[in-house]
Amino acid sequence: MLLVALAATGCEFDGGTSADAKPASTASTGGTAAKPGSALAALNALPVKGRAPKTGYVRTGKFGPAWSDSTTAPGSRNGCDTRNDILRRDLVNVTGKDGSACVVAAGTLPADPYTGKRIDFVRGRTTSMAVQIDHVVALSDAWQKGAQQISQPQREALANDPLNLIAADGPANQQKSDADAASWLPANKSYRCTYVARQIAVKTKYELWVTAAEREAMQRVLNICPAQALPGEQSAGVAVKP
Repeated sequence: MLLVALAATGCEFDGGTSADAKPASTASTGGTAAKPGSALAALNALPVKGRAPKTGYVRTGKFGPAWSDSTTAPGSRNGCDTRNDILRRDLVNVTGKDGSACVVAAGTLPADPYTGKRIDFVRGRTTSMAVQIDHVVALSDAWQKGAQQISQPQREALANDPLNLIAADGPANQQKSDADAASWLPANKSYRCTYVARQIAVKTKYELWVTAAEREAMQRVLNICPAQALPGEQSAGVAVKP
């Protein structure tokens, strides 16, 4: 579990903070205005700023213990840690460790969102890394784009919110590190619209911003799917243990 937590950290591209850029109220895609409620419309509403310094970023200190069950995020406080919650949500044919209702011993990721391949998960010191839990908006990226300005409870909720977490191929997650959409997109092109929409939903919910390059990258993806909807809290949630 500690190894998985490390996947949410990595190198960042530091830079100065620029003045706020007023977000556009509409966006055009082939001459069609962004549909209200779409990811494209939500992207237009996000502030556009430069990346703030990474100074002061500490994963545990600023975002709480890894995979906590003590946040107010949807699906939390169910007696299970967030990592196992997400494994149970995203894997199929799940078996619990020694009959546990929380700890996942094995299962299958039928179609990894980042690569499209099937991955069999077996819990173990050398095997658990095959499937990792990715922060769709990396915590280091969030820290440099507004999370410094929100409260500690909000940051802990962001780190454990099922909306911001997905089970994914370990090597792909390591490759992504804490890159934003301007620097990394899934190799599985069929998932890119969903991926970008999820990042936009997270940044909207936690009042984070995007850089100009990030916004342009997101818009290029969404130009292919202008009606892409934002994921809802219900679809991102996890079941509460009985």
